[in-house]
Amino acid sequence: MFSQHQSIILNKVFSETPFQGAEPESAKFLFIGLDANYAPDIEDSPVFPKLREYLRDGAAFWQRYGVHHPFLLSEYRGDGLFYHHSFAKIGFRSEHAANVSFIELLHVPTIGRSSLSVEDLSVSHLRRINNAILYGQPRYIFIPDSVARLMKISGEFPWLPRSPSVDGTPLKVWYRTVNKRVYWHYHFSVYGKFNEAKMNQLKAIGSLIGL
Repeated sequence: MFSQHQSIILNKVFSETPFQGAEPESAKFLFIGLDANYAPDIEDSPVFPKLREYLRDGAAFWQRYGVHHPFLLSEYRGDGLFYHHSFAKIGFRSEHAANVSFIELLHVPTIGRSSLSVEDLSVSHLRRINNAILYGQPRYIFIPDSVARLMKISGEFPWLPRSPSVDGTPLKVWYRTVNKRVYWHYHFSVYGKFNEAKMNQLKAIGSLIGL
């Protein structure tokens, strides 16, 4: 169950561009999440015009403003800051913008807390994600456990195993080929007892940038 965001503008942009950053098929790094969640009153935020700009072309936005997401701009005050500050610690810079993509299993923007089921998802959208992983340009794909759980239930990702294997690094491995690694990692919003492990994973992801 989820609550779709009521913003006509957000829904229109997502129908045209159901991902953030570079296109998932052409990126080197692909990060997969559950849903793109926004405050109910996001249209009233001073950052909303730049959010629209970002959603239409995330790579160009990053190169123009020097941050990977508008929530990192000084005028934004709201949820999502911790997640994006954590992601920024990986070490990507604006020159990497064309190599980084984010895509969620749910193809529409949401508000509030979501508890997604397979029935909420678009099969065509899931197949796009699967094709981007298996046949697209991404070399490094990142899937938290909560996301992988729903992917496995969907039946659209038969290559995804029951559990990841240890690779000798902080990042466990869901799947690998000669040219690809699909990694398990902690959600970038975790804190407390998981924070040290998350920070080690951020460093491990950063070590892949120059490879």
